Amino acid sequence: MSVTVETLEKLERKITLSLPVDTISNEVDKRLKRLARQVKVDGFRPGKVPMNIVAQRYGYSVHYEVMNDKVGELFSQAANEAKLRVAGQPRITEKEGAPEGQMLFDAVFEVYPEVKLGELSGLSVEKVTASVDDAAIERTIDILRKQRRTFAQRGLDSAAQDGDRVTIDFEGKIDGEPFQGGKAEDFQFLLGEGQMLQEFENAVRGMKSGESKTFPLNFPADYHGQDVAGKQADFLVTLKKVEASHLPEVTDEMAKSLGVTEGTVEALRGDIRKNLERELKFRLQNRNKQAALDALVKQAELDLPNASVQAEIERMVEGARADLKARGIKDADKAPIPDDIFRPQAEQRVRMGLVVAELVRSHELHATAEQVKAHIEELASGYEKPEEVVRWYYSDMNRLSQVEAIVIENNVTDFILGKAKVSEKAVEFDELMGQG
Repeated sequence: MSVTVETLEKLERKITLSLPVDTISNEVDKRLKRLARQVKVDGFRPGKVPMNIVAQRYGYSVHYEVMNDKVGELFSQAANEAKLRVAGQPRITEKEGAPEGQMLFDAVFEVYPEVKLGELSGLSVEKVTASVDDAAIERTIDILRKQRRTFAQRGLDSAAQDGDRVTIDFEGKIDGEPFQGGKAEDFQFLLGEGQMLQEFENAVRGMKSGESKTFPLNFPADYHGQDVAGKQADFLVTLKKVEASHLPEVTDEMAKSLGVTEGTVEALRGDIRKNLERELKFRLQNRNKQAALDALVKQAELDLPNASVQAEIERMVEGARADLKARGIKDADKAPIPDDIFRPQAEQRVRMGLVVAELVRSHELHATAEQVKAHIEELASGYEKPEEVVRWYYSDMNRLSQVEAIVIENNVTDFILGKAKVSEKAVEFDELMGQG
């Protein structure tokens, strides 16, 4: 077939499709006959329903189905023959003035853009480095100790101090009125660990068992409870019990209780270092990957297909609705969410995807089976039974696809860093790990 492609604007194209009427009618007849052998109509035995009744009941829907199928097939053939990379679904409308025995359709659609990457040697990328120091290992050990601490009740004259576990009754009021979530009995929290607002902890610190205190508290404007955010409340607190915490000593017995095979403190520190280095490696990869990809995308020249951007917006809106639903928001599926909220991020995602895909295609940076396997094994090495984690990844194609995407991005990052002008910047371990 001869295909004429008309350029409308930027990435928008139009193809006129011609379809013989006989092709439609013949296929409709075939499907109705096949349907007649299956449908059930009162008063007729299965397979004995007259064709005129079948056509009367199902003719319109079958004709609509055939039209969609045949026009879709014709468009696909035309796009393939013209070697077009179609972005999104075409808008197909019937055209008037068709020759006798023919039907004409205009298919308007977008194509994927030509992506101009530019010279990678002209890119400037800042690559961060970091290392696991002894202080990071000790902080991790302190966290493990706190997870296993025990508590002993202090004397009645002992004032509550940071590190203690306190049991309190409290009631808060705003303008003299109680509010939801503002009252509790026998409530426990660890003083000085940020479990409560700072003003609340400051009020409880120094109190003794049996004491009561009234104090004002200002809720932050960004407080998660919207009903009280930005407002001032008056709280009455009664301290019922103060318990001092006791952290276990770092011994071989503690190491054994944590499942360390060798059962020694030295082996525990070694395991912690290995786990922190693994996590640090992934954090560095992600940080440097983003820097490399941002530099690549910033230099690239391309037009964005509106269809791809709109599809990404719809995915993000659905994700937002699912998040609202998970939070218990009523009628989350009907909540008005304007597209413009997500448009900048959607455009950036589409731009990133197209640019990365072009670099992968032009430089053969696809993930190999060996790379995927090595990445999965590295992910699994941090678990108690790594072989089960490996099987878990390989048992689902979606999980494998996600790993493959990560490996491709790593290949792209390494390729960019190998070509670009790279400057290294050392950052503190805590700074990098605190970025989430």
